[in-house]
Amino acid sequence: MFKTTSYFTKVFQEVFPKLMHYLETEESNELTGLGITPVQINALLVLFMQDGRTMGELSSEIYLAESAATRLVDRLVKLNLVKRQGDERDRRVVRVFLTSYGKQLASLVFERRTKRFNDLAARLTAEEREMLVISVKAVLRVFEEIDQMKENNLDD
Repeated sequence: MFKTTSYFTKVFQEVFPKLMHYLETEESNELTGLGITPVQINALLVLFMQDGRTMGELSSEIYLAESAATRLVDRLVKLNLVKRQGDERDRRVVRVFLTSYGKQLASLVFERRTKRFNDLAARLTAEEREMLVISVKAVLRVFEEIDQMKENNLDD
């Protein structure tokens, strides 16, 4: 069925915009009234999962250049969602922590997303859930490999 790359590409190009529309609509609904952008909430969720990341770690996790991540953190500081703090062991390192307000907001969005994915999981069989996770991980792995190849070619 999907033995040829051209057939896979055709089907994936038909399905992907529909999937993105659904995810973007749900994300928009999640953030309605919160006064925060999707990129900002992604940063908060990364910190919610592991607070106290360095700027380099945070920028890597949200796929932004460190300069762009710094501007993002500046905006989050102004919104009282995060705070910067020097590292206790290395004064050159700055860590980013959620404020109590940031924790509340991230927790709210995390709970909403958990419910949405629980609803999805409940409607899939165990085999479908396993295939979905394996497939999404494979897609991410390949995209990371492609990005790494591009970076290596730029360095040559």
